[in-house]
Amino acid sequence: MTILKPLSLLAVAAIAVTMTGCAAISTGTSQVISVQTKTADASVVGAACELKNDKGDYFVTTPGFVTVHRAYGDMRIKCTKPGEPDALATVKSSTKAMALGNVLFGGVIGAGIDAGTGAAYDYPALVTLSFGQDITLKSTSAATSTKDAQQQDASNATQPAVAK
Repeated sequence: MTILKPLSLLAVAAIAVTMTGCAAISTGTSQVISVQTKTADASVVGAACELKNDKGDYFVTTPGFVTVHRAYGDMRIKCTKPGEPDALATVKSSTKAMALGNVLFGGVIGAGIDAGTGAAYDYPALVTLSFGQDITLKSTSAATSTKDAQQQDASNATQPAVAK
């Protein structure tokens, strides 16, 4: 009987760790992205941007921040401003390193939940589009921290983003 009590406590602890792996390791199903626009010569303020992925459509005026739902698929961004050719970008989604930890601590179920909800994926925290260009950004090479993106935009007026 004395052996069963420690074993049952160990079993309860193991189940608790396994069941909470998904929520404890992932960083959520949405993320903040800073969007900026420029010409060859200077930053452009006031461009209307639409961001689309398979989880939704999102809108922001540059320079600004928008909260998007993470997804496996690429995000397409189109910014417009009168007198300028469109600024276009395809932003590649990348699998976060935390997804591996989720397999270890949350098991296949935790990894499946994060993959299905988009929590296992990430976009760059800062996206800069150039008018007259159509670019492709990979999350790993173009990513900067959200803190860095916020510091770059701290002096710029931002407008709230609206999700459709």
